[in-house]
Amino acid sequence: KAEETELFSKYYSEWKGGSDSGNSYRTIPRFYYRLPAEDEVLLQKLREESRAVFLQRKSRELLDNEELQNLWFLLDKHQVPPLSGEEAMINYEAYLQVGEKAGIKCKKFFTARVYAKLLHNDPYGRISIMQFFNYVMRKVWLHQTRIGLSLYDVAGQGYLRESDLENYILELIPTLPQLDGLEKSFYSFYVCTAVRKFFFFLDPLRTGKIKIQDILACSFLDDLLELRDEELSKESQESNWFSAPSALRVYGQYLNLDKDHNGMLSKEELSRYGTATLTSVFLDRVFQECLTYEGEMDYKTYLDFVLALENRKEPAALQYIFKLLDMENQGHLNVFSLNYFFRAIQEQIKLHGQEPVSFQDVKDEIFDMVKPKDPYKITLQDLVNSCQGDTVVSILIDLNGFWTYENREVLVANDNDGGSRGSMADFDDT
Repeated sequence: KAEETELFSKYYSEWKGGSDSGNSYRTIPRFYYRLPAEDEVLLQKLREESRAVFLQRKSRELLDNEELQNLWFLLDKHQVPPLSGEEAMINYEAYLQVGEKAGIKCKKFFTARVYAKLLHNDPYGRISIMQFFNYVMRKVWLHQTRIGLSLYDVAGQGYLRESDLENYILELIPTLPQLDGLEKSFYSFYVCTAVRKFFFFLDPLRTGKIKIQDILACSFLDDLLELRDEELSKESQESNWFSAPSALRVYGQYLNLDKDHNGMLSKEELSRYGTATLTSVFLDRVFQECLTYEGEMDYKTYLDFVLALENRKEPAALQYIFKLLDMENQGHLNVFSLNYFFRAIQEQIKLHGQEPVSFQDVKDEIFDMVKPKDPYKITLQDLVNSCQGDTVVSILIDLNGFWTYENREVLVANDNDGGSRGSMADFDDT
């Protein structure tokens, strides 16, 4: 028996990566734990079970509905008059009393730091009960969501791969009343549409994984879970990428562009996107740089294209378009690059029977707008910092975008007069 124990201790110590004889282990705590290899099935199962137990324990530490109701009752009972407008208030002394009565789970919310965060301009040094309760609700929701997302983190490293997020959203669909009308045959396209937004904006380096922290920090999950609201307005649905009308709109556009019905888009088919005014030079670059299959674009690649063009003010969208404009992968745009793309705009202007605009004038305006650090080069960071990146790229890739910029003063005047905004259809009439 003693020999067995000795052997177990020896082998267990070796498996952990060291022995008692290593003096450094007595002074430096172990900070690296090797992940089990694919063939170490027992260790992988042990790790999975450990994570499941850990997440269950964390879940039990959260306030449930009954405990939240009890907290609200205690806060309301300890409010300190007078009201601030219509809001009930509580001072620090009463706040601490509620903390003592609310139970161990609430203890972390009743600290001086939290109170100071919520303290604004109340002349009596009180905080709003409603604001504090909303703070607690938000924290509980964040922890619940983090635990929910962590259940799909197969690697257990704090990030989700594309397949992990797809599984999460697929299992979330039945809990979102606003998606009740979706046919099951459309689920895979809906999931693809939803997941692409997360990865387009949160995975700029295209690593194929997103940190759970980043998912929680952005507003996308709020937009997705907003679909739980059965009374969501039509306007809110139309502006929400994750809503059924929005997903059906994007997929419907893809089907309409696919004239030969082969499930893919050729350059010619994509040229009819939007107002059909994107230049052929820009579309050439799209098909050179983006993932295609025998020269045609699939739905996933199309979604990235749509997200970039519909969100041109966003850094991730500018990064996508900048890569297409930076033909030589130099990390900057020079006068040659600008001229190369603007020539296609000039050609389209001629086709409409108009006098072409001088490139020299447009180039000077672009550099004036962006104000780059180097007066001869425009970097992606220059575009982002200038807050004019969307205007610059529109001038270079889209005749409609150039027309809108060129006629911005007329359009502002029309808006002020209550007139309708112009479009490329008016180009031939000018």
